[in-house]
Amino acid sequence: MTSNQIAEPPTLTVGVEGMTCANCASRVERQLAKTPGVSAVNVNLATERASVTLAEATADDVLKTIQDAGYTPVTDEVTLDISGMTCANCVARIEKKLSTLDGVLKASVNLATERASVEFLPASLSPRDLTEAVEKAGYDARLAEGAGSKDRAAEARRAHERRLGRDALIASVLAAPLLLLEMLPMLIPGGMAWRMQFIPHRVMLSLSFVLTTAVMFGPGLRFIRTGWPALFKGSPDMNSLVTLGSMAAYGYSLVATFAPGVLPEGTRNVYYEAAASIVAIILIGRWLEARAKGRSGDAIKQLLRLQAQTARVERGGKTIELPVDDVRVGDVLRVLPGEKVPLDGEVIAGRSFVDESMLTGESLPVEKREGAEVTGGTLNTTGSFTFRVERVGADTALARIIKMVEDAQGSKAPIQALADRVVAVFVPVILLTALLTFVVWLVWGPEPSLTFALVNAVAVLLIACPCAMGIATPISIMVGSGKAAQLGTLFRTGAALQGLQGTEVIALDKTGTLTVGKPGLTDLMLQGDLSETEVLRLVAAAEAS
Repeated sequence: MTSNQIAEPPTLTVGVEGMTCANCASRVERQLAKTPGVSAVNVNLATERASVTLAEATADDVLKTIQDAGYTPVTDEVTLDISGMTCANCVARIEKKLSTLDGVLKASVNLATERASVEFLPASLSPRDLTEAVEKAGYDARLAEGAGSKDRAAEARRAHERRLGRDALIASVLAAPLLLLEMLPMLIPGGMAWRMQFIPHRVMLSLSFVLTTAVMFGPGLRFIRTGWPALFKGSPDMNSLVTLGSMAAYGYSLVATFAPGVLPEGTRNVYYEAAASIVAIILIGRWLEARAKGRSGDAIKQLLRLQAQTARVERGGKTIELPVDDVRVGDVLRVLPGEKVPLDGEVIAGRSFVDESMLTGESLPVEKREGAEVTGGTLNTTGSFTFRVERVGADTALARIIKMVEDAQGSKAPIQALADRVVAVFVPVILLTALLTFVVWLVWGPEPSLTFALVNAVAVLLIACPCAMGIATPISIMVGSGKAAQLGTLFRTGAALQGLQGTEVIALDKTGTLTVGKPGLTDLMLQGDLSETEVLRLVAAAEAS
């Protein structure tokens, strides 16, 4: 930008609900014009939008002003499926990129679910603008759309897990001979001399070079491709640490192999096995992490399996079977014994007992007759009945439960805020610490000081990777809330799950039902001259059929 070019202030377009006349539009416009930091305002009654030019004010200031004026600013929220994230620094980078967009109110990225939840002003931005912003940050993004999108996202995660497993296996197979041939003989007295009798030093160097090069530029290429650019852009991440550590060991070994005269006498050691092992171990860790992510979503899958896929719809005097997605509010459905209730509604004919344990935890079926409410996902047991559909899609009780579990799994617990703040400065601090370690060992360390300096600096880079810090909290929330959902307990937020660890007393109101999942005989009171043994025998005979 030249000195005579001045950046134009951002303009925010906000949808406004509740305006009914020109006076309303004028009132909103006046209130916005009074807001500190707003330089220009234009409110259009026909389009129900306010165009606000910001000097110093923020989007939150604009929304608060509209609300204070008595109107409702229109906001929307979308979920993006994101692939390519590897650590908490990736999360911070995407959140920062999304937050810089004019019209984004809040962006929350979850590394465990590989999703971003974005609250934005639909009048200013489209979902496509959001995905493009994530793509510009160097990641793949697409709009999550319904069950089909979830299926595609799940398949993409499985494919990513398979690729990681393949790369981890290749790197391990290539690195294993190096570890065995270099480290194992050191544990056996005279082992190195014995090994050199069978494998001459130059042959071992050549073999190590070939195997390590295959690891570095095969499975390890994923670290280099993302680590170097992130480092040069001034936002180093986990990949940068792995790349620096492994390439330092590999580069030093190359010099010691092909140009040993450059190094002082006594420092011409090679660290091929270290470079290869670094890549292999990190890849194994990534693969295990990906498996943990995949398994932690099992609760949602189990809830989705509760949904019926088809429904018997009475139309035009006939009963036809349709996909549940094609059923409309007001349709009349017929449910036979042993079938799941497809959707929420009211019984209009028939009588049966319905197992509602998936909702209430109560094991005994509940009687349903004309006028009773039925819930999608519950199990019809004995009779048949017809009911009128009252709620479909995202409005059903089961859909709301699934959404609640998803929101809880995607939410951030308070402790994660601390982890996010630490991770934001963690990588630069580690890089500086590694540099300081190298300098201290090089200047004041024992001979060969260069070797000690390199080894200790690389060690700092590798042991300080912040991946666990960024993934531990979201994974624990996913696993905890998912397991709780399987057991019939729902958490609305991650904060509620975190707060449970300090709970000492649980209070249940008078309608709270505690069961063990199946009925049991607790007491038997006899009348007349019948014996307890005889009564139990008769009851058992009647129950057997």
